[in-house]
Amino acid sequence: MSIYLRSLLWTILCPGTVTLLLPWALLSGMEPVGDGWAGGRWPGGFLILAGGGVLFWCIYSFARHGKGTLSPVDPARRLVVSGLYRYTRNPMYVGVMAVLLGEALLFGSLILLSYAGLVFLVFNVFIRLYEEPYLRKQFGEEYNRYCEQVRRWWPRW
Repeated sequence: MSIYLRSLLWTILCPGTVTLLLPWALLSGMEPVGDGWAGGRWPGGFLILAGGGVLFWCIYSFARHGKGTLSPVDPARRLVVSGLYRYTRNPMYVGVMAVLLGEALLFGSLILLSYAGLVFLVFNVFIRLYEEPYLRKQFGEEYNRYCEQVRRWWPRW
């Protein structure tokens, strides 16, 4: 199977579950409350589109430059440090968080806002306990230098 088809599969399974399936499940069966938060529709829609764009750009970068996918079971074989990865070590997670916050704004949902907070916490634990140690082992000094130059979450311009 080509790298792009594998990337599509993992995109549907991983961020698709986190950003579409689980929020839909959380909101299904709930009565809508008004029109959401005042003024939250346009900013929410913008965050969803921007976050989705970031996510797909990162997935493409993993396939093209890293020769792998976003999944831990089919990871990039090369360290990706170009594109959005020049500014933050975790732009894919930032994209997912933007989508989740956008959904919370769009639907005016405290449940989705709480869910986004929980997802951020899970991302942090996963990154610190699994992903970063794995990348240090896989890429050694190259990854250590990258970590010295690029922050985990907040971009360094």
